[in-house]
Amino acid sequence: VSIGNICRSPIAEAVFRKLVTDEKLENKWMTDSAAVSDWNVGRSPDARALSCLRNHGTETAHKARQVTKEDFQTFDYILCMDESNLRDLKRKGNQVKDCKAKIELLGSYDPQKQLIIEDPYYGNEKDFETVYEQCVRCCKAFLEKPH
Repeated sequence: VSIGNICRSPIAEAVFRKLVTDEKLENKWMTDSAAVSDWNVGRSPDARALSCLRNHGTETAHKARQVTKEDFQTFDYILCMDESNLRDLKRKGNQVKDCKAKIELLGSYDPQKQLIIEDPYYGNEKDFETVYEQCVRCCKAFLEKPH
């Protein structure tokens, strides 16, 4: 989950979906991404995010959506990108009666210990590439841990 759901979280979602598909685990995981805010609801991911994913042979048809009360009741994990997302999500989760989701930073799984996945929106292609590489490392490590 990220602020607007058009850069970081759609990259993470596409990366994770490709990993579970490659590992033949897609029947075990339900993968989605969402935003803390409602700024970009219905929008496709940023063109630079799409181009970065395409360069790595990964596609996405994601449309931005806002995180819902049901997300906290349905998903086992809600992984987010930075501290402000984490704070907002924990606050929202506390207001949900039967919240079962474990809310964590995706970066907490990074073997290279880069805890925060910075928003590349105001950056350039290289910043999107950094986000992609962080997402690959974190998603692989997350998938390898026992659930």
